Amino acid sequence: MSRRIKKIAVLGSGVMGSGIACHFANIGLDVLMLDIVPKDLSEAENTNILARNRIVNQALDAAIKARPAALYDKSFASRIQTGNFEDDMAKIGQSDWIIEVVVERLDIKKLIFEQVDQHRKKGSIVTSNTSGIPIHLMLDGRSDDFKKHFCGTHFFNPPRYLRLLEVIPTQETDPELVNFLMHFGDVHLGKQTVLCKDTPAFIGNRVGVYAMAKIFQLTSQLGLRIEDVDALTGPNIGRPKTGTFRLGDLVGHDTAAKVIQGIKENCPKDEQAAAFEVPRYLQFLLDNNYLGNKTGQGFYKKTGEKDEKGRPVILALNLDTLEYETSSKSDIPSLKAAKQIDSLGKRIQHFFAAEDKGGELVRRSLLGLFAYASNRIPEITDHLYSIDDAMRAGYAWEMGPFEYWDIIGLQKGIEMAEAHGETIAPWVKDMHAAGHDSFYKSENGARLYYDIASKSYK
Repeated sequence: MSRRIKKIAVLGSGVMGSGIACHFANIGLDVLMLDIVPKDLSEAENTNILARNRIVNQALDAAIKARPAALYDKSFASRIQTGNFEDDMAKIGQSDWIIEVVVERLDIKKLIFEQVDQHRKKGSIVTSNTSGIPIHLMLDGRSDDFKKHFCGTHFFNPPRYLRLLEVIPTQETDPELVNFLMHFGDVHLGKQTVLCKDTPAFIGNRVGVYAMAKIFQLTSQLGLRIEDVDALTGPNIGRPKTGTFRLGDLVGHDTAAKVIQGIKENCPKDEQAAAFEVPRYLQFLLDNNYLGNKTGQGFYKKTGEKDEKGRPVILALNLDTLEYETSSKSDIPSLKAAKQIDSLGKRIQHFFAAEDKGGELVRRSLLGLFAYASNRIPEITDHLYSIDDAMRAGYAWEMGPFEYWDIIGLQKGIEMAEAHGETIAPWVKDMHAAGHDSFYKSENGARLYYDIASKSYK
């Protein structure tokens, strides 16, 4: 497809919208960012363009000052023009790519796309950054040219730093457009582009939220403290230092609960539906508006006090009593031993062999992950590497589910998962029965993956 992108329109200026606008400005493109007119304007303000653009301008100012920085250089903000939906929607007719990033409500998105269809130039790309609404539901009443040039492009927050860009076509999307976006995202935006099917939460959040929910479930079952679980599920197993509960605080518990509930309601055939229950302690946080970092407390609570070494005193939620307690260092033997092991692969093997609760948490969470990921093919993707790519790029894991599995060994992973009551997908057993013993292998300097459709390595 012969196509050049020079001008971008971003519809919506929230954290994601302004972040996406800044990232396009980072690569030298002209950006038009629009948002709603404030509802509380006086009669005099209603004729003032600065007042009418107050929301979008405040969002851009916040993005310029953001930490970590959304712009490579603050001067790049000059590439971003602001406006509002009422006065400036016609300007999107100059754009080569229009990205919708408004509130997660289908009715509002459809109203926006009705206007987009009126003003866009023929052949321009239109995409939605939705994280959960089925992409095909947005096509109602749209023109044939709109449908042909429309798909989902799901960036992860913050857009400049997290490398995952999920591309989600509909049955109407021109395949050449999909190829273009996969290439553009990779080469020009610096992203790991992953082709997804139009299923709830796509790939990254479907698997990532399962992983979080499973660890929530196991933490209660094993009676572990959240500080211990965060230490176990952070860099020790090749994941960010936030671990699991600090990640929840970072994401926001209202957001996490919404995704958990959305998967539970919209994936009735998901064999791990029980893992997506909102636990009692998460409901406690929601009921009290303890939503994490954005409200000042969640699983962790800053006190403003200092300890004897001058470090901030941070309290951790006791999941049984639902009271905050002073954090303390872990005394789990497998966790202490893991700190002496340099190799990630050897640390994973160490936890699989450990007989304490730390080993059990890591072991059971990964075995659940193996089963879950295997059963998502071909539901969410046709290729196992797409799941691994999405988890590394979107969640900053050092390894994806199938890469973890290769460390344990295909046969051992199957046997251990089934011994814990997990259900492994038939294609994995067929693969093993055919004599294959890994999902990836190297051959003549090239990395190959097991292709399920052809039952061979590619």
